[in-house]
Amino acid sequence: MRTNKVFIDWTQNNPAKTTIAPYSLRGCDTPTASTPITWDELRACRTPAELTSTADDVLHRVGEHGDLLSGLDRTCAVLPGR
Repeated sequence: MRTNKVFIDWTQNNPAKTTIAPYSLRGCDTPTASTPITWDELRACRTPAELTSTADDVLHRVGEHGDLLSGLDRTCAVLPGR
């Protein structure tokens, strides 16, 4: 049990890892953006390219769908052991 402690996963600090904050650009030759998607978009996806977004795509998506993460800070779940 880690009472009153913060776990920092230093293993994520690796060039092969793809974890990134939402709406951030990845440092690649062609920067793509970490983009929240809907469950319907996920179900309809047939190739990874269908879910690849550029910075311009993200601005268009937010205009069309709004911020899909806007309610995330008000979401909570009961954690096991509490």
